[in-house]
Amino acid sequence: MEHKLPFVDVEERGLNISSKGNEAVEVEYLGEFLTIKDRRGLAILRPFAREPHLCLESVHQGQCGSARQSPPLTVTSPPRIKSMAHPPQQGSSLQLPAGTAPTAATPSAPLPASASLSPRRPVSPNPDARGGIVVFSGGSAANNLVDVFERVRAANRATLSYVIPISDNGGSTSEIIRVFGGPGIGDVRSRLVRLIPANDDPETVAIKHLFNHRLPKVHAEARAEWFEILETTHPLWRDISSPKRELIRSYLNSFNLEVIKRMRPTSRFDFSRSSIGNIFLTGARLFTGSFEAAIYLLSSICAVPERVSVLPALNTNFAHHIAAGLQDGTVITGQNDISHPSAPTAAVPVNGAFNTGAHTPAPSVGHDVDEHDEVEDANLPGSLPALRRPAIAFSKVDEEDLPTRIDRIWYINPYGQEIRIPANPRVLDAINAANTVIYSIGSLFTSLIPNLVLKGVGEAVASPYIRNKILILNGSTDRETGPSSEPFTGLDFVAAIANACADSRGLPRPAEDEFGTYVTHVIHIDGPTAPAVDRQRLAGLGIETTRLYGPTGGRYDANALGQTLESLVGRKDMRADRSRRNTLVG
Repeated sequence: MEHKLPFVDVEERGLNISSKGNEAVEVEYLGEFLTIKDRRGLAILRPFAREPHLCLESVHQGQCGSARQSPPLTVTSPPRIKSMAHPPQQGSSLQLPAGTAPTAATPSAPLPASASLSPRRPVSPNPDARGGIVVFSGGSAANNLVDVFERVRAANRATLSYVIPISDNGGSTSEIIRVFGGPGIGDVRSRLVRLIPANDDPETVAIKHLFNHRLPKVHAEARAEWFEILETTHPLWRDISSPKRELIRSYLNSFNLEVIKRMRPTSRFDFSRSSIGNIFLTGARLFTGSFEAAIYLLSSICAVPERVSVLPALNTNFAHHIAAGLQDGTVITGQNDISHPSAPTAAVPVNGAFNTGAHTPAPSVGHDVDEHDEVEDANLPGSLPALRRPAIAFSKVDEEDLPTRIDRIWYINPYGQEIRIPANPRVLDAINAANTVIYSIGSLFTSLIPNLVLKGVGEAVASPYIRNKILILNGSTDRETGPSSEPFTGLDFVAAIANACADSRGLPRPAEDEFGTYVTHVIHIDGPTAPAVDRQRLAGLGIETTRLYGPTGGRYDANALGQTLESLVGRKDMRADRSRRNTLVG
C-alpha cells in the first residue's frame, strides 16, 4: 500500500517534490519522527514506525502555513538516510491532519542535492519526554554549586550533564600541553574530583586528596615528591586499597615513561605545581589514545554517580585554543592571557579595524618565533609564542583591566587563524535530550562561551523543546566582564550568550527580542558587587528574573538557589508563566 501524505512525494532515489501547486518542502526522517518543512515553518510529527495505523499529529499546529488542505500526494518509499533508525513500514496508510500543509504558491521543484540528505542527531520533540539537565560551566567557580545541581537533579529524577571547556592553557595544564599536546584537562579533572561522593570512608577521602594534590612549586622538591608518589612511599597512598593503588599507579608510571621519552636537551617536563589528577588523566589519555576513555576511567575510580556525566566540549587528543576580540580592535590569544595573564597587558593590536561581524583571525605575523622553535616540544614550528610559553604561575587576584570590553570569542589554530569546530557529539546528544539548560556561574568568556560557539551547540540550545534556559549571574564582575569603568550588566551577559549561540549557527547577531531563544530565565544576587539587572527590560524581552539574597561576598545561598532552580525545572508548563517575572524570591 501507499503512504498518503498531503503534499510530498518521496521516492527511493531521493527526495522529489510533486508539482501539484505546493510550495517546495523538505521531508526528513529523524529516528522515529517524520519532519516536514516548508519555506515558512516546521512541523515535527509523532512517531509512526511502530504504530503506523495512528494518524500523525503536528506538534507545531499552524506553524506551517495556511490551514487550507492541499491535494494528497503519494509517498512511495522513505529516503535513504543513514540515521533512520525506524523507517516507515510498507503497507500502511497514514494521513496528515488538516492544517499542516503549506499554502499553494509556486510549482514545486526538486530539492537541492544537499537538502535533508545528511543525517542529523535525533531530537525528542515531546518536552515531557525530555528529562535531562545540562550545565555549561568551567571548573573552580561552578564546583561550589555541584551540591545544588545534584539536589535539583534528584528532585526531578533527571540525568545531569556537565559540559566543560578544554581550552585552558594556564597553570600546570600549560606544561602538559607544551610537552604532550592534547586538550586542557584541568577543569574536567576538577569537576570529576568534586563529584566524588562526600562520606567518611577513608579510601574515598584519600582518593580525593590524591587527585587534588599539587606538587611543590620548587622544581627539585616537586621532582623528589613525584618519585615518592611513583614508588608508593608517599603518605597519600596510606588509605587507598592495593587494587586501586596499583591501577592508579600504572597510569602515573605510563605518564612518567612518556616524560622520559620526550626529554631533550632543550626541553624537560617541569613538575612544579603539577596536579596529580591532571597527570593521571594525561597518562590514561596517552595510554588509551582516547580522552573520553580517560574520563571514564577517572569517573569510575571517583565513583561519580551513574546519572551524572562530565562531558568535554570537544572530544579530542589535540590542543585547542581561543582568542578574544576587544571592541577597540585588539586581539588576545590564549585563555590564560584573556582571563588572568602571567604578564601584564596581554593584548595584541591588530592592523586595521576589528570587524565584529566578520571572522577576523588572530594575528600570526610580527612575532619572534625563532627562540621558541629552537625548543623541541609538542608545539608546531611557527606557533604563536603566546600559546607556547609556560604559564605555570599566574595570579587571579592582581588583575589588570582590559582596555575595552570583550566583543567576541573564537577558536584558533596554532598560527592564530580562526577555525570552526563541531562540538563533542555526546554534548549535542545531552542537549537534545534535555528540558533544562543552565549557564552556571564562572568566567563568562573563558568558561561559558567556549562551549557555546562550537558548531551544533547554538542550534541545539535554540530548540523550543528546551523549556528552561537559565542563566545564573555571577555575584561580581571580573577582568572578562569589565573594564571596571564599564562593567557588564545582566543584559550584557544575556547578549553575550545569545551572540555566541548565533555565532555557532553561522547567523548574524540576534536582536534583543530574540534573546529569549537562548535565555528564558535569569537568576541574580542582590549585592553591591553584582552586575546590575534591569528586571523590567528583561521582562519586556520575555525573560523572567529571580532575585536572591545571600551572604556577603557575592555568593549565593545554596538553599535559596536550590529551591529556585527546583521550582523552575519542576514546572510542567512554562508557556503561561513566561509573560511575567518570577516573584518566588525577592
